Amino acid sequence: MNGPGSLPPSAGALTSTGRAAPTAVVAEDEATLRHELIERLEQLWPELSIVGEAADGVQALRLLDDCRPDVLFLDIQMPGATGLDVARQVQGRSHVVFVTAYDHYAVSAFDEGAVDYLLKPLEPARLFTAINRVKQRLAGPPVDLGAVLSQWGARGPATPARQFLRWINASVGQTLKLITVDEVLYFQSDSKYTRVATRQGEALIRKPLKELVDELDPQQFWQIHRSTLVNAAAVAGVSRDFRGRMQVKLKESDDALIVAESYTHLFRQM
Repeated sequence: MNGPGSLPPSAGALTSTGRAAPTAVVAEDEATLRHELIERLEQLWPELSIVGEAADGVQALRLLDDCRPDVLFLDIQMPGATGLDVARQVQGRSHVVFVTAYDHYAVSAFDEGAVDYLLKPLEPARLFTAINRVKQRLAGPPVDLGAVLSQWGARGPATPARQFLRWINASVGQTLKLITVDEVLYFQSDSKYTRVATRQGEALIRKPLKELVDELDPQQFWQIHRSTLVNAAAVAGVSRDFRGRMQVKLKESDDALIVAESYTHLFRQM
């Protein structure tokens, strides 16, 4: 897969039984996640023919008309036109698997008859379950999603009041890696980059710490220095160094993080 767009050469392929292979379009605005989903689909469902990929809602609508896929893997949050906008145009033409970072979308979609849902970050076991359900549904006509879309519309805005960052794309050498924020022990400013420390090692991101402060859940990540954010769940305790400075000790790392005086109040109960 080289980039968003239709892939006509793969359409119309036949399975070993002589039947036309099912076709799919993957619509996800984050390139790393889109490529990961396509790669895993190719591994877990080799008979499936990926006939197009979209990076935004407008491309997804175009591919829906041009490719008429049997299955549409559809991210709910996309620029141009949201996944909900695209789903309103499906009108029973494709089976839909919603891709979302928010559980309340997923549960509602599944309960109302959407084929299935996938939560970000992707889990292979969950994708395998979704594939099996889609295969069973392919024997019948796609479900009209009008009911669930109407309910979502009646509830007001499609997004929660506050959305916190759940994963980041970080560089480890020449490799781009997807890291969930729960894996992060701490973030620390480092020249032009921000270091991301996990149990497995370190990675780098270009996002400045100031932006991370606004995007991360403040109940989960505490700023303990102008250059450091620590995952509260990773804190084992605090102590004083020989200079009298407070420092944080972590549960699964030998690193000691200095706490600026203005942030020591966070640890008064320790």
